[in-house]
Amino acid sequence: MTTAHLVDASPYIFRSYFSLPETITDPDGRSVGAVYGFAGFLLRLIQEEAPTHLAVAFDGSLTTSFRNEIYPANKAQRELPPAELEAQLDDCRELAAALGATTFIDRRYEADDLIGTLCQSLVADGHRVVVVSSDKDLCQLVGDRVSLLDFARGERYDSQRVVRKFGVRPRQIPDFLGLAGDPVDNIPGIRGVGKKTAAALLAQFADLEALYEGIDRVADLPLRGARSLATRLADGQREAFLSRRLATLAVDAPAVAELDRLCLDGADRRKVERLFARLGFEGLIERIGHWSPG
Repeated sequence: MTTAHLVDASPYIFRSYFSLPETITDPDGRSVGAVYGFAGFLLRLIQEEAPTHLAVAFDGSLTTSFRNEIYPANKAQRELPPAELEAQLDDCRELAAALGATTFIDRRYEADDLIGTLCQSLVADGHRVVVVSSDKDLCQLVGDRVSLLDFARGERYDSQRVVRKFGVRPRQIPDFLGLAGDPVDNIPGIRGVGKKTAAALLAQFADLEALYEGIDRVADLPLRGARSLATRLADGQREAFLSRRLATLAVDAPAVAELDRLCLDGADRRKVERLFARLGFEGLIERIGHWSPG
Protein backbone atom coordinates (compact mmCIF):
# COMPACT_ATOMS: atom_id res chain seq x y z
CA MET A 1 0.00 0.00 0.00
CA THR A 2 1.49 3.33 -1.11
CA THR A 3 1.50 6.44 1.08
CA ALA A 4 1.34 9.86 -0.58
CA HIS A 5 2.23 13.09 1.21
CA LEU A 6 0.08 16.08 0.21
CA VAL A 7 1.46 19.44 1.32
CA ASP A 8 -0.55 22.62 1.85
CA ALA A 9 2.07 25.19 0.88
CA SER A 10 0.59 28.48 2.08
CA PRO A 11 0.94 28.07 5.87
CA TYR A 12 4.63 27.28 5.52
CA ILE A 13 5.29 30.10 3.03
CA PHE A 14 3.52 32.63 5.27
CA ARG A 15 5.26 31.31 8.36
CA SER A 16 8.63 31.71 6.66
CA TYR A 17 7.89 35.22 5.43
CA PHE A 18 6.84 36.55 8.82
CA SER A 19 9.43 34.72 10.92
CA LEU A 20 12.64 35.17 8.94
CA PRO A 21 14.60 38.44 8.70
CA GLU A 22 14.21 40.78 5.75
CA THR A 23 17.97 40.65 5.29
CA ILE A 24 17.65 37.34 3.42
CA THR A 25 17.97 38.54 -0.17
CA ASP A 26 19.05 37.21 -3.56
CA PRO A 27 22.19 38.50 -5.35
CA ASP A 28 20.13 41.39 -6.75
CA GLY A 29 18.95 42.45 -3.30
CA ARG A 30 15.41 41.14 -3.70
CA SER A 31 13.75 39.70 -0.57
CA VAL A 32 13.65 35.89 -0.69
CA GLY A 33 13.10 34.98 2.97
CA ALA A 34 9.80 33.23 2.26
CA VAL A 35 11.40 31.07 -0.43
CA TYR A 36 14.40 30.31 1.78
CA GLY A 37 12.22 29.24 4.69
CA PHE A 38 9.95 27.22 2.43
CA ALA A 39 13.00 25.48 0.95
CA GLY A 40 14.20 24.61 4.44
CA PHE A 41 10.79 23.22 5.33
CA LEU A 42 10.56 21.03 2.22
CA LEU A 43 14.11 19.75 2.58
CA ARG A 44 13.50 18.83 6.22
CA LEU A 45 10.15 17.21 5.37
CA ILE A 46 11.76 15.09 2.65
CA GLN A 47 14.64 14.13 4.94
CA GLU A 48 12.53 13.25 7.99
CA GLU A 49 9.44 11.76 6.35
CA ALA A 50 11.22 10.13 3.38
CA PRO A 51 8.10 10.34 1.20
CA THR A 52 7.95 8.18 -1.90
CA HIS A 53 5.11 10.22 -3.41
CA LEU A 54 4.82 13.96 -2.85
CA ALA A 55 2.49 16.69 -4.06
CA VAL A 56 2.49 20.35 -3.05
CA ALA A 57 -0.68 22.40 -3.50
CA PHE A 58 -0.60 26.18 -3.85
CA ASP A 59 -3.29 28.84 -3.68
CA GLY A 60 -3.78 30.49 -7.07
CA SER A 61 -5.34 33.42 -5.23
CA LEU A 62 -4.69 34.28 -1.59
CA THR A 63 -7.96 36.18 -1.19
CA THR A 64 -10.69 34.65 -3.40
CA SER A 65 -12.02 31.29 -4.60
CA PHE A 66 -15.26 29.75 -5.85
CA ARG A 67 -16.61 30.33 -2.33
CA ASN A 68 -16.93 34.02 -3.10
CA GLU A 69 -19.52 33.08 -5.71
CA ILE A 70 -21.54 31.58 -2.85
CA TYR A 71 -20.73 34.16 -0.19
CA PRO A 72 -18.94 37.31 -1.43
CA ALA A 73 -17.73 38.18 2.08
CA ASN A 74 -15.70 34.96 2.40
CA LYS A 75 -12.17 36.03 3.46
CA ALA A 76 -13.08 39.62 2.54
CA GLN A 77 -11.65 40.85 5.84
CA ARG A 78 -8.18 39.60 4.97
CA GLU A 79 -5.60 42.16 3.96
CA LEU A 80 -3.86 41.68 0.64
CA PRO A 81 -0.54 39.87 1.07
CA PRO A 82 2.52 42.13 1.17
CA ALA A 83 3.97 42.75 -2.27
CA GLU A 84 7.31 41.32 -1.12
CA LEU A 85 5.60 38.04 -0.24
CA GLU A 86 3.47 37.83 -3.38
CA ALA A 87 6.59 38.35 -5.49
CA GLN A 88 8.07 35.15 -4.01
CA LEU A 89 5.17 32.78 -4.64
CA ASP A 90 6.20 31.73 -8.15
CA ASP A 91 9.69 30.96 -6.90
CA CYS A 92 8.21 28.80 -4.13
CA ARG A 93 6.33 26.74 -6.67
CA GLU A 94 9.40 26.48 -8.92
CA LEU A 95 11.42 25.37 -5.92
CA ALA A 96 8.98 22.59 -5.01
CA ALA A 97 9.05 21.29 -8.58
CA ALA A 98 12.86 21.45 -8.72
CA LEU A 99 13.04 19.32 -5.57
CA GLY A 100 10.96 16.69 -7.35
CA ALA A 101 7.46 17.36 -5.98
CA THR A 102 4.40 17.45 -8.20
CA THR A 103 2.73 20.84 -7.87
CA PHE A 104 -0.91 21.84 -8.19
CA ILE A 105 -2.45 25.29 -8.40
CA ASP A 106 -5.77 26.74 -9.53
CA ARG A 107 -7.26 30.23 -9.46
CA ARG A 108 -10.79 29.10 -8.58
CA TYR A 109 -10.07 26.32 -6.10
CA GLU A 110 -7.96 26.71 -2.97
CA ALA A 111 -5.02 24.48 -2.11
CA ASP A 112 -7.27 22.78 0.48
CA ASP A 113 -9.69 21.78 -2.28
CA LEU A 114 -6.91 20.45 -4.49
CA ILE A 115 -5.70 18.34 -1.56
CA GLY A 116 -9.25 17.19 -0.80
CA THR A 117 -9.71 16.08 -4.40
CA LEU A 118 -6.36 14.28 -4.54
CA CYS A 119 -6.99 12.66 -1.17
CA GLN A 120 -10.38 11.26 -2.11
CA SER A 121 -9.04 9.79 -5.33
CA LEU A 122 -5.99 8.21 -3.69
CA VAL A 123 -8.00 6.69 -0.84
CA ALA A 124 -10.57 5.33 -3.30
CA ASP A 125 -7.70 3.58 -5.08
CA GLY A 126 -6.59 1.95 -1.83
CA HIS A 127 -3.66 4.20 -0.88
CA ARG A 128 -2.78 6.05 2.31
CA VAL A 129 -2.39 9.80 2.59
CA VAL A 130 -0.51 12.09 4.94
CA VAL A 131 -1.84 15.65 4.68
CA VAL A 132 0.86 18.13 5.72
CA SER A 133 -0.71 21.34 7.01
CA SER A 134 -1.45 23.45 10.07
CA ASP A 135 -4.93 24.28 8.76
CA LYS A 136 -7.62 22.77 11.00
CA ASP A 137 -10.13 22.65 8.12
CA LEU A 138 -8.13 19.81 6.58
CA CYS A 139 -8.87 17.63 9.63
CA GLN A 140 -12.15 16.79 7.91
CA LEU A 141 -10.12 14.51 5.60
CA VAL A 142 -8.72 12.40 8.44
CA GLY A 143 -9.84 8.78 8.47
CA ASP A 144 -8.64 5.18 8.51
CA ARG A 145 -6.22 5.85 5.65
CA VAL A 146 -5.65 9.56 6.12
CA SER A 147 -3.70 11.38 8.82
CA LEU A 148 -2.79 15.03 9.20
CA LEU A 149 0.74 16.13 10.07
CA ASP A 150 1.23 19.59 11.53
CA PHE A 151 4.91 19.49 10.66
CA ALA A 152 5.99 22.71 12.35
CA ARG A 153 4.58 21.53 15.70
CA GLY A 154 5.47 17.88 15.19
CA GLU A 155 1.85 16.85 15.78
CA ARG A 156 0.08 14.01 13.98
CA TYR A 157 -3.69 13.68 13.93
CA ASP A 158 -5.65 10.50 13.51
CA SER A 159 -9.40 10.35 14.10
CA GLN A 160 -9.06 9.98 17.87
CA ARG A 161 -6.75 12.96 18.18
CA VAL A 162 -9.14 15.10 16.09
CA VAL A 163 -11.88 14.23 18.57
CA ARG A 164 -9.64 15.14 21.51
CA LYS A 165 -8.65 18.42 19.89
CA PHE A 166 -12.01 19.65 18.60
CA GLY A 167 -14.58 17.53 20.41
CA VAL A 168 -16.05 16.27 17.12
CA ARG A 169 -15.26 13.53 14.64
CA PRO A 170 -13.35 14.45 11.45
CA ARG A 171 -16.40 14.24 9.21
CA GLN A 172 -18.21 16.62 11.58
CA ILE A 173 -15.65 19.41 11.15
CA PRO A 174 -17.75 21.19 8.46
CA ASP A 175 -20.86 20.93 10.68
CA PHE A 176 -18.79 22.22 13.62
CA LEU A 177 -17.69 25.26 11.60
CA GLY A 178 -21.22 25.65 10.28
CA LEU A 179 -22.36 26.23 13.85
CA ALA A 180 -19.38 28.00 15.41
CA GLY A 181 -18.12 29.81 12.32
CA ASP A 182 -14.53 30.77 11.66
CA PRO A 183 -13.50 34.43 11.89
CA VAL A 184 -10.19 33.71 10.14
CA ASP A 185 -12.04 32.84 6.92
CA ASN A 186 -15.02 35.08 7.66
CA ILE A 187 -17.37 32.10 7.93
CA PRO A 188 -20.33 33.48 9.91
CA GLY A 189 -21.74 30.46 11.73
CA ILE A 190 -24.61 31.16 14.14
CA ARG A 191 -24.37 34.22 16.32
CA GLY A 192 -23.92 33.24 19.96
CA VAL A 193 -22.87 29.64 19.27
CA GLY A 194 -19.25 29.02 20.24
CA LYS A 195 -16.96 26.04 19.83
CA LYS A 196 -17.93 24.32 23.09
CA THR A 197 -21.63 24.59 22.33
CA ALA A 198 -21.13 23.42 18.76
CA ALA A 199 -19.20 20.36 19.96
CA ALA A 200 -21.84 19.62 22.61
CA LEU A 201 -24.60 19.74 20.00
CA LEU A 202 -22.70 17.47 17.63
CA ALA A 203 -22.18 14.98 20.45
CA GLN A 204 -25.99 14.64 20.45
CA PHE A 205 -26.68 14.99 16.73
CA ALA A 206 -24.64 13.46 13.90
CA ASP A 207 -24.80 16.49 11.62
CA LEU A 208 -26.78 19.65 10.85
CA GLU A 209 -29.57 17.68 9.20
CA ALA A 210 -30.08 15.57 12.31
CA LEU A 211 -29.83 18.66 14.52
CA TYR A 212 -32.56 20.53 12.69
CA GLU A 213 -34.74 17.47 12.41
CA GLY A 214 -34.54 17.16 16.21
CA ILE A 215 -34.42 20.85 17.07
CA ASP A 216 -37.42 20.46 19.40
CA ARG A 217 -35.17 18.40 21.70
CA VAL A 218 -32.51 21.10 22.04
CA ALA A 219 -34.41 23.06 24.70
CA ASP A 220 -34.33 19.98 26.96
CA LEU A 221 -30.61 19.29 26.61
CA PRO A 222 -28.41 19.77 29.70
CA LEU A 223 -26.79 22.88 28.22
CA ARG A 224 -26.70 26.35 29.71
CA GLY A 225 -29.33 28.51 28.05
CA ALA A 226 -30.73 25.56 26.09
CA ARG A 227 -34.08 27.23 25.50
CA SER A 228 -32.59 30.39 24.01
CA LEU A 229 -30.07 28.21 22.13
CA ALA A 230 -32.93 26.46 20.36
CA THR A 231 -34.21 29.86 19.24
CA ARG A 232 -30.78 30.94 17.99
CA LEU A 233 -30.45 27.72 16.04
CA ALA A 234 -33.84 28.18 14.43
CA ASP A 235 -33.10 31.78 13.53
CA GLY A 236 -29.66 30.91 12.16
CA GLN A 237 -30.51 27.84 10.13
CA ARG A 238 -29.69 29.47 6.80
CA GLU A 239 -26.34 30.75 8.11
CA ALA A 240 -25.47 27.32 9.52
CA PHE A 241 -25.92 25.50 6.23
CA LEU A 242 -24.22 28.29 4.28
CA SER A 243 -21.27 28.20 6.67
CA ARG A 244 -20.98 24.43 6.42
CA ARG A 245 -20.89 24.72 2.65
CA LEU A 246 -18.10 27.28 2.87
CA ALA A 247 -16.14 25.04 5.27
CA THR A 248 -16.54 21.86 3.23
CA LEU A 249 -13.61 20.99 0.99
CA ALA A 250 -14.41 20.52 -2.67
CA VAL A 251 -13.55 17.14 -4.13
CA ASP A 252 -14.07 18.08 -7.77
CA ALA A 253 -11.12 20.42 -8.21
CA PRO A 254 -8.93 20.06 -11.32
CA ALA A 255 -6.30 17.83 -9.71
CA VAL A 256 -5.60 14.33 -11.02
CA ALA A 257 -4.08 11.86 -8.54
CA GLU A 258 -2.19 9.54 -10.88
CA LEU A 259 0.19 7.76 -8.53
CA ASP A 260 3.03 7.56 -11.05
CA ARG A 261 2.81 11.30 -11.50
CA LEU A 262 3.26 11.87 -7.76
CA CYS A 263 6.34 9.68 -7.47
CA LEU A 264 9.26 11.52 -5.83
CA ASP A 265 12.31 10.44 -7.83
CA GLY A 266 14.66 13.04 -6.41
CA ALA A 267 15.65 16.61 -7.11
CA ASP A 268 16.38 17.79 -10.65
CA ARG A 269 20.04 18.83 -10.51
CA ARG A 270 19.89 21.18 -13.49
CA LYS A 271 16.79 22.99 -12.23
CA VAL A 272 18.05 23.16 -8.64
CA GLU A 273 21.48 24.55 -9.54
CA ARG A 274 19.99 27.19 -11.85
CA LEU A 275 17.30 28.24 -9.37
CA PHE A 276 19.52 28.20 -6.30
CA ALA A 277 22.19 30.25 -8.09
CA ARG A 278 19.60 32.88 -8.99
CA LEU A 279 18.26 32.97 -5.43
CA GLY A 280 21.63 32.77 -3.73
CA PHE A 281 20.81 29.46 -2.03
CA GLU A 282 23.91 27.49 -3.07
CA GLY A 283 24.55 26.58 0.57
CA LEU A 284 21.31 24.59 0.67
CA ILE A 285 22.38 22.24 -2.14
CA GLU A 286 24.36 20.07 0.28
CA ARG A 287 21.11 19.32 2.12
CA ILE A 288 19.64 17.56 -0.91
CA GLY A 289 20.07 13.87 -0.23
CA HIS A 290 18.64 12.37 -3.41
CA TRP A 291 18.94 13.44 -7.01
CA SER A 292 16.81 12.35 -9.94
CA PRO A 293 18.65 9.93 -12.24
CA GLY A 294 17.08 11.67 -15.25
